[in-house]
Amino acid sequence: MIRAGLSILALSLAIALSPSAHSQITMGSPSWSQLSPQERQVLAPLAQDWDQLDAQRKTKWRGIAQRYPTMKGDEQQRIQEQMRPWSQLTPDQRRVAREQYKSINNLPPEQKNEVKQKWQEYQSLPPEQKRELAARPGNGKIAAPAATPPGNKPGASPGRSADRP
Repeated sequence: MIRAGLSILALSLAIALSPSAHSQITMGSPSWSQLSPQERQVLAPLAQDWDQLDAQRKTKWRGIAQRYPTMKGDEQQRIQEQMRPWSQLTPDQRRVAREQYKSINNLPPEQKNEVKQKWQEYQSLPPEQKRELAARPGNGKIAAPAATPPGNKPGASPGRSADRP
C-alpha cells in the first residue's frame, strides 16, 4: 500500500517536473524575453512592467497583441496610447476602473450615450487642462467628466476618467 502511494507520488513529481509541463506553465506567464518579436513590438509600452504583471493580465495583453494586426489604425493608436498608463495603475485603481466600466455597461442606452458624450468632451480638452484636472484633490477616483467643459460654465469641472483597453 505504501509502495503504491510512493509510486504515484514519484510519477506525479516526474510529470510536474518534466520539461513539457514546465513549458506549459511558463507559456501562460512568459517573461518579456519569451514573447515573440511581434508581441514585443505591439506590447512595447509594457516592457518595463511586463515581468511584474500577473499571468491573467499577461494573457489578456497577449490576446490584444494577437488581434492587433487586424485592428483599424485608429484602434491600434488608441491601444498604444492607453497601454502604458493602464499598466502603471495600482491594482486597486484598476479594480475601480473595471467596476466603473462594468457599471457603465449596465446603464440604459440613453445614459450610456450621455457618458460617451461627456468622455468625448473631456478628450477634447487640451492636455494642460487634463493635467490640471488630474492634479485636483479627489481625482484619484475615476469618474465621468461633467457635461460642460470648465471654460464654458463657471464652477463646472469634469472629473478624471480612464478608458479601459
